Amino acid sequence: MPDVVPDTVRTGRFRWHRSHPLAFDAALAAMVFAATLCGAVADPHGPHGPRFGVRELSAITVVLAALACTALIARRRFPRTVLAATGALTVVELIVRSSDPRAPVAFSAVLALFTVASRTDRPTTWRVGALTVVVLTAASMLFGEHPWYAQQNLAIFAWTGMAAAAGDAVRSRRAYVDAIRERAERAERTREEEARRRVAEERMRIARELHDVVAHHIALVNVQAGVASHVMDNRPDQAKQALAHVREASRSALEELRATVGLLRQSDDPKAPTEPAPGLGVLDQLVDGFVRAGLPVDLQAPPAPQALPASVDLTAYRVVQEALTNVRKHAGDGARATVRIIRTEAALTVTVQDDGGRPDDGSPAAPDGGGHGLIGMRERVFALRGTIVTGPRAQGGFQVRVTLPLTAAGTDATTAYETTPGETS
Repeated sequence: MPDVVPDTVRTGRFRWHRSHPLAFDAALAAMVFAATLCGAVADPHGPHGPRFGVRELSAITVVLAALACTALIARRRFPRTVLAATGALTVVELIVRSSDPRAPVAFSAVLALFTVASRTDRPTTWRVGALTVVVLTAASMLFGEHPWYAQQNLAIFAWTGMAAAAGDAVRSRRAYVDAIRERAERAERTREEEARRRVAEERMRIARELHDVVAHHIALVNVQAGVASHVMDNRPDQAKQALAHVREASRSALEELRATVGLLRQSDDPKAPTEPAPGLGVLDQLVDGFVRAGLPVDLQAPPAPQALPASVDLTAYRVVQEALTNVRKHAGDGARATVRIIRTEAALTVTVQDDGGRPDDGSPAAPDGGGHGLIGMRERVFALRGTIVTGPRAQGGFQVRVTLPLTAAGTDATTAYETTPGETS
């Protein structure tokens, strides 16, 4: 059975040269130096193949090879300088040993040219590569004892040309791999940012739902509890009625909280809520709850509204709920509210007004702006590309006016349905 090499060992083995570049270049220079000396004493054209020890190893060959290979240690930091140095040493070797068998000092220049090509842009590679090929090949042809078309001259031309091409190919592949890695990292960051954005949107949506449910029902519970406490001794029957309203409001709050929190469950949870979201179809029940809590409400709405988009229906209901809750919390004693709903072919308009009541300190009644009700209302409306206008009325009191665009055709004409004051359905 063949041995299985772990991925970590394999990765470390082939990337050692990246983490220790200087040590790798020193080892490479030593190998090139040994290969140069072997090539200097070998006869590649022996009768029975290459033979070693036939040629004499001169001191000048050792010095030139040592200088050229030593320069290769700095090839990553100073690629062009190393190429110039190794090229100059190669030309010196070609001139000095014009009549003797030449040592392959040119191989150090070939390696330096490869380094330059792999670490610069393509135009620079071709300019530097062409200059190196011309200079080394011309020096070999001019100062050699063989004809210009000799194998040694063509070898220098071929090796330098292949070094430039190979270096350019390595640079292109490295750039391609880096681009792919960058795109993958960018895509990963984009996915993470999109996930965080969706989580934030979902949290805000659930927070708005919880705020609407809690603010509405807790306000009713607070009012009815206060009434029960006030009339407990003198009018026990009315206190019992108020406590019944407290029990009903708290039960409704628990049911809506359970439905809202149920949105956080897994999709395959069999206990996930299946009740439909509230809408204008149950608006009369909402208004009736405020009327029983002591807030007279004049509801002006179609008796049988046509089907609305689910998002528009829910948002309109929540706007009325939040606006009436603010009226109950911030308006003075004896305040009255008016809810008017108008539907056209293009939009649904919801208006909630109050007359301000009679504040104890004589100041105008309006929301104090310290909560998140109006903020959540605006976020809901803006999410549907609607418009919202809030502010005090000239006649006193406060007004909330919301316009929600419809995606489907509505009625043929604009109709405002009005009822007598105090009517809740």
